Amino acid sequence: MEFVDVLFPINLGPLTYKCTPHLIDRALPGMLVSAPLKNQTTKGIILGRPSKPEAKGIKAISDIHGESPLLEPPLLKLLNWMADYYIIANKGLVLKNMLPQETFRKVKARKASASPAPPFSKGGEGGFDDENTLSRINASISKKEYKTFLVHAPSPLYETAMVAKILPQGKSAIILVPEIVHISHALPFIKEIAGERVCVLHSGLSKGQRSEAMEKIISGKCNVVLGTRMAVFAPLKNVSLISVMQEHSSSYRTEEGLRFSARDIAVMRGYLEKSAVVLSSICPSIESVYNSKRNKYTLIRPDVYSQSHRLETERPKIRILNMRNERQPAPNLSKTVINEALSSIRKSEKIMFVINRKGYSMLTCKECGCTETCGKCNIPLMFYKGDKSLRCHYCGAVAASPEKCRRCGSFSLEPTGSGIERVEENIKKIFDIEPLRIDSDMLKRKRIPEDLSDITEGKPIILGTKLLTKRLHSSEKLGMAAVLNADSYLNQPDFRSAERTFHEMYGITDKIKPGGSLFIQTRMPQNYIFRHLKNHDYASFCDEELEKRKEMLYPPFSKLALITFNGRDCDTARTEKAIREILSGNKALEVLGPSVTPTKKGGKEYSLLFKAVSKKNLHSSVKRFLEILGSYKCLNVKIVIDP
Repeated sequence: MEFVDVLFPINLGPLTYKCTPHLIDRALPGMLVSAPLKNQTTKGIILGRPSKPEAKGIKAISDIHGESPLLEPPLLKLLNWMADYYIIANKGLVLKNMLPQETFRKVKARKASASPAPPFSKGGEGGFDDENTLSRINASISKKEYKTFLVHAPSPLYETAMVAKILPQGKSAIILVPEIVHISHALPFIKEIAGERVCVLHSGLSKGQRSEAMEKIISGKCNVVLGTRMAVFAPLKNVSLISVMQEHSSSYRTEEGLRFSARDIAVMRGYLEKSAVVLSSICPSIESVYNSKRNKYTLIRPDVYSQSHRLETERPKIRILNMRNERQPAPNLSKTVINEALSSIRKSEKIMFVINRKGYSMLTCKECGCTETCGKCNIPLMFYKGDKSLRCHYCGAVAASPEKCRRCGSFSLEPTGSGIERVEENIKKIFDIEPLRIDSDMLKRKRIPEDLSDITEGKPIILGTKLLTKRLHSSEKLGMAAVLNADSYLNQPDFRSAERTFHEMYGITDKIKPGGSLFIQTRMPQNYIFRHLKNHDYASFCDEELEKRKEMLYPPFSKLALITFNGRDCDTARTEKAIREILSGNKALEVLGPSVTPTKKGGKEYSLLFKAVSKKNLHSSVKRFLEILGSYKCLNVKIVIDP
């Protein structure tokens, strides 16, 4: 009797099953099978043959589906690599994240009316005549060799047109975009080249649509997949090209469940598939820039960059406003921004205000200066004027707004600072125009489409948080935009805050028409990021940022792992004892923490940051620490590699 190891898309390792003689010839690694699991028949994937199967009590697989493996060898290797790199004990969890559940449980798709493709322009950069870039990438595709290119694109439109041009004729390709909204913008370009070979894959599809999409991919009817991060695992055969557009975007990283970066997965899959990988962005990530400096990636700066005089006329002006000196007729609205906005409105130009803070304001006592804070988290609560509530944006706690100060009893509570609600109120007063507001609170109350083009039409003033800038397409071409609280981006407790601030601010410039202006309000105008932003000089910013990271030994000059855990037996003394044991004799490892934060259920969560130059040292240290944690009871542990 032959045996096979079967992996199911659940948080479980592979299980051994018998394989009857009439099925054994088809029992190849990667094949989709049905097998009994917990009193029901469940579909899984054959991983391979067990080394030493135990003969007692082993059940037999029920059936093998299809004529060829669902997961080809490169994808099986990718699954094993992910389990090892992200320190996942049960490979079934990796499989669950790789393939949508509709792969294992077919769902019938409902017929939907076809929506018209959005209009797009093919003039200028859209025509794409950069033969140097094309020839270098096409040479790698034709040779069927692994190579990662980093394209520092002059605009998102250049990225889209470039990807369409390099699509290999008749061959398999995966094209990733960071947000669902970007699919509708890229699809016309891709479809013009690939036609009906294109398949769209993202989390916004219904179960039936995903099931239909997976069926087209598995059958080979579609061999070009355009989608968000889940598309990186599309079970295509012989992939020739993997493109990651706007590769710097944080949307490629999952925030829940198995934490991984789709950009990094794309590079590893390209290596395993022996395919060309094209990472592109107007602001490439610091890690990718560093990899190009080490010749791990091939950097391409298109010829258009040499035409500096052309770019100078097309780029909007970036003005840094020192809020220590600016007059503020209303909180968070400087006189300069108001005057420029009025001028744009008179010219019938659309304008945008960005403030990265929800709610109305904070509440502060005029007598003692105390700001109302969360009793659990000890961070300032945001006042929501509509329902007169105080909300914690960290733990989600909601309380009624107090009439008097909880510290001194004074009734002199006043709003301080500005959230989006207060800015909206002031915009109505100053401009006598109702702004279109886009934030997550509005998203909960109204159905806001992924593509904002329809609802922004005819709206002279748009106001929003980062949600707005992510979904707003570059075709908007605003007359001006203003970031009202740039310091909130920089003051995040994250070593990547400067990089992410540059990405966020510079991304807005692409939505402003040539000759327009971006105003950035800050109380820290001396910060180095603003000097580089003002000069549109991302390359110099990267050089300075890399020097700072090298000095502090932060990525890409080190490897990080974030471990968070909570449980009945957790306490600071035990945790510190475990840290001392890990650090004993390991001078190349640094452990930051533990930091303790309250959980939503009233318990405590411990966080530790492991930092090491060697990936091997980091992984072995994390695994050893997990062994020590194994003695704790009722423990919930989360591991994030490269947080």
